[in-house]
Amino acid sequence: MLPTTQPIDKQSLLVEANKVIRAHEDFMHGMEATDVEQKNGVLVFKGEYFLDEQGLPTGKSTAVFNMFKHLAHVFAEKYHLQD
Repeated sequence: MLPTTQPIDKQSLLVEANKVIRAHEDFMHGMEATDVEQKNGVLVFKGEYFLDEQGLPTGKSTAVFNMFKHLAHVFAEKYHLQD
């Protein structure tokens, strides 16, 4: 039997996600999830990616990408977005 997930609204999920971000050992000032959507059952978090002047990724970009990927894993078993 597959585990079921709880419905959650976008704003509540962002509050929970940002708590996880701030408590994480890889937290950096300015790292924040500002949006989330669900694509094919996967929660996709969005926010500042710390791109350089040319719009290219920086070292901080990798850290943010990894954090948003971490959030997707943490919340995948718990929640799905309400319509």
